[in-house]
Amino acid sequence: MIYLKRKKALILLADGTIFHGKSIGKDGTAFGEVCFNTGTTGYQEIFTDPSYFGQLMVTTNAHIGNYGTKADEVESDSIKIAGLICKNFSFNYSRPSGDKSLEEFLNDNNLLAISDVDTRALVGHIRDHGAMNAVISTDVDNVEGLKKQLAQEPSMEGLELASQVSTKEPYYYGDENATHKIAALDIGIKKSILRNLAKRDAYIKVFPFNSKFEDLEAFKPDGYFLSNGPGDPEPLVEAQAVAKEIIKRDLPLFGICLGHQVIALANGISTYKMHNGHRGINHPVKNLVTTKGEITSQNHGFAINREETEANPDIEITHVHLNDRTVAGIRMKNKNCFSVQYHPEASPGPNDSMYLFDEFIQNIKNN
Repeated sequence: MIYLKRKKALILLADGTIFHGKSIGKDGTAFGEVCFNTGTTGYQEIFTDPSYFGQLMVTTNAHIGNYGTKADEVESDSIKIAGLICKNFSFNYSRPSGDKSLEEFLNDNNLLAISDVDTRALVGHIRDHGAMNAVISTDVDNVEGLKKQLAQEPSMEGLELASQVSTKEPYYYGDENATHKIAALDIGIKKSILRNLAKRDAYIKVFPFNSKFEDLEAFKPDGYFLSNGPGDPEPLVEAQAVAKEIIKRDLPLFGICLGHQVIALANGISTYKMHNGHRGINHPVKNLVTTKGEITSQNHGFAINREETEANPDIEITHVHLNDRTVAGIRMKNKNCFSVQYHPEASPGPNDSMYLFDEFIQNIKNN
């Protein structure tokens, strides 16, 4: 057996709490909002999900890295989390189809990661005190300096991050001879969403976050899609304007996660920052239309106001999160528009919600 000597590292929370661990390999300091994911698999998909941009990820699963990484199991072109915090890190992996170890994957993406942390205590602290800014660092003798730097970090509330992960130029995905054409506004889109749309005979043109409705309309699409993404939805005024125009023209519109929040804002429904958000692949949701339960994959730190949603005469709540009764899905009563707060593409995660993509395609056909 090879024994590795690793540098000490720490996690400093905005409230002054400190947790200790060891560096995975890279030295340095990383800032972000600390959050946790309860998934037992899919760490590579989680790390590359644009919705996690700017966040320090705590994994609640005890072992991370044991099945390595694979080139096609990514949700974007690079790691999007700000840093990784885990309990036991596997430097070796045993999956025959794996391309490289997680250590190599992290080093390739220049990501700071620390292990040997009491993640159970850390997650308990976040649950009690809420998601907050934090710093992870190997500079363990500079706590006061780190505190000063951390105090300068902006809050996630009011922070626009879609521009940091959106495509700079439009691009196409799928078969250009497909039956349906979809214009997708990229405010942090995942590759698995594009794969699910393309699998349903759709050709997608993906547009930058600040595109205007006229830009999307020029593609002459049969339907429109608003993607997932990071940060606070309220600053995304351009995306809200696009949603309003699509809704006004009664064109087929589907939104996921951040896109769901943008659609709510376009209807005058406010959003708010949650205490610690929903992140995992085991969240129970009830479909109020079919009365069926769904186990869902979720990743969001903001939600839409339930009271305002219930009071809006044009909106029907279609899905509810069973843990805290937050709104998990809506549809417009008199327009061809619906959205969900969770991730039906479920990569990784359950497949209970795949029907939503079929509903979107059926709406396009009906239109």
